[in-house]
Parts: sequence; structure tokens; C-alpha cells
Amino acid sequence: MTLHRVHLTLARNDDHPNGSPAHGYDLVVPLDAAGMLDAEGWKAAPKACTVRRFWQGEEDRVGLLRHIGRGWLIDYDAGTRDADEPFFKLDKHVFKTGEYVSVTETDGEMLTFRIGNVEPVKT
Repeated sequence: MTLHRVHLTLARNDDHPNGSPAHGYDLVVPLDAAGMLDAEGWKAAPKACTVRRFWQGEEDRVGLLRHIGRGWLIDYDAGTRDADEPFFKLDKHVFKTGEYVSVTETDGEMLTFRIGNVEPVKT
């Protein structure tokens, strides 16, 4: 298992027809050799799997990537599920530049993000 830093930026939508580099997520995730999320790697180092949400005009939010059953979500507060943001079928995605992933934000809106880059975390 190797941890990778993944940079996501908002893909085009009605509010941002060209997408937005000022809105997105930085993830540290365990990937296997095929570029897929590695659930066993996550189990070995769950606290190393972090997420930072950056959003123009708002303070950054920092949380942990959590694996729940077959799903993955961002956990901003271990004491409540209210702030969790689930990913859409994240276990089915290959993490490579140019691919897309979707997140359901805390307001219930699902947004799509483009993978800008994927780099191994230097230890």
C-alpha cells in the first residue's frame, strides 16, 4: 500500500461553467498498483487518510477518509454523522489525472470533481 496525494477541483456545473480551481478537495488515500482505493491499506493507517476541503470564501475543513462497508465518506466530526460527506461509488474509480469523482456535500447536493493530479506521498 502506498499513500497518494490526490487534488480534486470542481468540474463544470451550472454555477461554474468552466469548473473552479478555487473549490475542491485534497485527499491522502491508499491506492493499489491499479490506482484503486486500497481498503486494506486504509485499515492499516486510517488516521493518515486525510481530507482537506477548500472552498473560496469559506474556511478550509479538515477530516478523515472513512471506509464504511463498501462506501467511502469524509468524516469531519467523529461525534456526529451530520457533517459527513459521502463519495459516489468511490471504490469503483481509478485515481488518475483527468478522471472524475462525485461527492454529496453536507447540504445534500452532489457535485462532480476532476482529478487534477495524483502523486505518491513522500515519506
